[in-house]
Amino acid sequence: MLVRIVKLSFRESEIPLFLANFEQVKDSIRAFPGCQFLELYRDQNDTSIFFTYSYWDTAEALEDYRHSELFKGVWATTKPLFSDKPEAWSVDKLASLK
Repeated sequence: MLVRIVKLSFRESEIPLFLANFEQVKDSIRAFPGCQFLELYRDQNDTSIFFTYSYWDTAEALEDYRHSELFKGVWATTKPLFSDKPEAWSVDKLASLK
């Protein structure tokens, strides 16, 4: 399993548009083949910074998503809203405690 963490920084005025778009596409992203989990977080100290956190079956499943029409649409809407370049990490989960 691959865990994908993406940091997204937005202009304050664009946050409502980002959140509305995320609300519209989140179920489609989660239902994409190979996606097992999806969450959205907001920084407590800088509320213009968000993180997506998702689990993917494989790196190939994530790449399939990143080359899909769904991702292209999400990216076309989201990219113009950024105040800074997004950052992304693909990591392996080593431990999980509940």
